[in-house]
Amino acid sequence: MTDPIRPTDDDARALARDLIRDARFGALAVTDPDTGTPMISRIAVVPGPDGLPLSLVSDLSHHTRALKADPACALLLGEPGDKGDPLTHPRLSLQARARFQRHGEDGHAALAAHYLTQQPKAKLYIGFADFSLLRFDITAGHLNGGFGKAYTLSPADLEE
Repeated sequence: MTDPIRPTDDDARALARDLIRDARFGALAVTDPDTGTPMISRIAVVPGPDGLPLSLVSDLSHHTRALKADPACALLLGEPGDKGDPLTHPRLSLQARARFQRHGEDGHAALAAHYLTQQPKAKLYIGFADFSLLRFDITAGHLNGGFGKAYTLSPADLEE
């Protein structure tokens, strides 16, 4: 059988970086600490200063509790367009380890200011004590650029 994964090229890298840059929400997969089973939640996402996904999460959310118990996660970015087969639209699955950036930690203020340039409505709650910025240390990426266009990406492939 022929390997369906294409060699990663500059076009695939650019498409993956575009999906990150354009994302304003994504589907976050975590492991539920109570049951050990997968759980998915929609979260707000912006491209961080490093070009990688950045989110803002509350300690009150189940996915935050899950990430504190086990930081291994996956993030799906990219949405189907208004027309056509949803499977022909590009999407990027990222495997990562979650890293929290809390209020008062080095770099938090600058990162929060950056986040607000992309998600200004978060100004209403970004300063609440239960909110943290969430960074994703990417371990692997899987790009489906549309029907028959699958690629495996390394963390270096996603760097700006």
